[in-house]
Amino acid sequence: VQLQASGGGLVQAGGSLRLSCAASRRTFSNNGMGWFRQAPGNEREFVASIGWNGSNKYYSESVKGRFTISRDRAKDTLYLQMNDLKPEDTAIYYCAANRGAIGTTTTSSYQYWGQGTLVTVSS
Repeated sequence: VQLQASGGGLVQAGGSLRLSCAASRRTFSNNGMGWFRQAPGNEREFVASIGWNGSNKYYSESVKGRFTISRDRAKDTLYLQMNDLKPEDTAIYYCAANRGAIGTTTTSSYQYWGQGTLVTVSS
């Protein structure tokens, strides 16, 4: 496993969670990275992405203003701060890295994927 996601759990609507994604066996500090999610019966969808140096952040419209993506290159770790969570945020969240320097928004542009962490938001 080269990317290990953690931090998921059960939270009430309006609550917060912070996801982490740690790299192992190789570094992704110079790669664009992103978060995606997949709810039961749905396709995997883009959530947020970030460039190699922490700039060029992109968010899906559904999470903009509530979620914040960040990274610590020294720790080779990616984060997703999720605030004001809603039941529709319930999904397995995956972190990913691509071979370029820019965070992109499509699943096909990422080559490295973590195993996912489950986020459940109760109403």
